Amino acid sequence: MQNPAPIALFVYNRPVHTARTLKFLQQNSLAEESRLFIFSDGPKSPADNEKVAEVREIIKAAEGFRSVQVVLRKENMGLARSVISGVTELCEKYGQVIVFEDDLVSSPHTLVYFNEALSRYRNEDKVMHVGAYMYPLGQGDLPQTFFYRAATSWGWATWKRAWDYFEPDIDKLIPRFDAAKRNAFSIEHSMNFWKQMKDFKRGKNNSWAIRWYASIFLRGGLTLNPSQSLVNNIGHDGSGIHSGMNDIYNVVINPKPISSFPENIEENEAAYRQIRHFLKHRKGNLWQRLVRFIKEKTA
Repeated sequence: MQNPAPIALFVYNRPVHTARTLKFLQQNSLAEESRLFIFSDGPKSPADNEKVAEVREIIKAAEGFRSVQVVLRKENMGLARSVISGVTELCEKYGQVIVFEDDLVSSPHTLVYFNEALSRYRNEDKVMHVGAYMYPLGQGDLPQTFFYRAATSWGWATWKRAWDYFEPDIDKLIPRFDAAKRNAFSIEHSMNFWKQMKDFKRGKNNSWAIRWYASIFLRGGLTLNPSQSLVNNIGHDGSGIHSGMNDIYNVVINPKPISSFPENIEENEAAYRQIRHFLKHRKGNLWQRLVRFIKEKTA
């Protein structure tokens, strides 16, 4: 394995989440050998000044890494522009990058997993993305890691050779999808990926992640994923820009290191079926949806 990939951590106005994310990152094997770059977005409005300042005090004190470089944005770039800019910058300089946002707790083995995967598939053009999150599939018959078509954004890594194919222009992406591709892209319409594309076009979201997945998909790329998640998102408490108050995607983090990677560069059919089943049934029956709706409204 070469030198550990640089870590990009994107933060904004959530001091408690940021502190937890940093704490778990510090506990990772390879943390002391890794360069950490923290990108702090500027306040969107005066109401955010205090929280942004709190976050900046936390990140200025970050330690436990080979080096820590803090980038303080004077203006508010928004998450999408901030991620695209930071990932591009580090890919240009280091050829690879590991990406975290400010609401992710990680396994102590997450950085080792990322770096081993980045090293193992460095020259495999079809492999374009390494994800650390996986849905709570609840079935133990999958291998430790597998290839799949969609890209998760809760803890991920990539190479410059793959990121070079990122197409941010939605008007160049959408015309390349016919009905068959839309079906495959949306996991047989079990997930609202295509709706996210249309919503971006209409200005209803500003997702970098859906454009990254579309860029991968249109090149026939694959993503590497663990069958048991190595991160959990703690932002589903109403505090995030794009988060809702639910626990559909909560997972138990894998406490063990990853020791097995796929040899064949092809999508794992069993994993695809399990993910499709989870996505189709993730919201539960009508009663479960109603209970969750009431909880969210009264929380």
